[in-house]
Amino acid sequence: MVVIEKEIKVVIGAGEYNNNPGWLHTQEEELNLIDETTWENKFSHNSLTAILAEHVWEHLTFEEGIQAAKLCYKYLEPSGYIRCAVPDGYFLDVDYQNIVKIGGPGPKDHPAASHKIVHNYRTLSNMFAEAGYKVTLLEYCDEAGNFHYNEWDAEDGVIFRSKKFDPRNQGDKLCFPSLIIDAFKL
Repeated sequence: MVVIEKEIKVVIGAGEYNNNPGWLHTQEEELNLIDETTWENKFSHNSLTAILAEHVWEHLTFEEGIQAAKLCYKYLEPSGYIRCAVPDGYFLDVDYQNIVKIGGPGPKDHPAASHKIVHNYRTLSNMFAEAGYKVTLLEYCDEAGNFHYNEWDAEDGVIFRSKKFDPRNQGDKLCFPSLIIDAFKL
């Protein structure tokens, strides 16, 4: 008898969007990145194929981000991955940086949800590396503000706020990019 195991792919902090049909969409109340009890109630260790977090990790401090990455590591299967997108601290646009700065934005009725860090490719990569992952950069700006793009497959998780999918970013001018990585469990 052949046993076919179902892949479990999870979107963290999905909001009202469903850019990834077939993935389990969760909200902070049901799956919290720094509260393991919410994970224990839903999943076994080493059971998840993929985790997607679009504009979630900037709501954690650097230390909380490492804690969250380590928690996800426990639940990812070997060679599983996190696709993570955050605002890019190296994107050279004053209006964009004003929107993504520490302290903003977040729901007015939930001030704890405001941004706690503005990542750049180095800080985000280092955070996941410190938690034991191998990191691949997909979309990011360097220190000079130059945008870099490495081809990535939407089948592995759609990031809407990206060069690839956000209609604001089509053509030659970027308006609202994200820093996007894949972090693979070793």
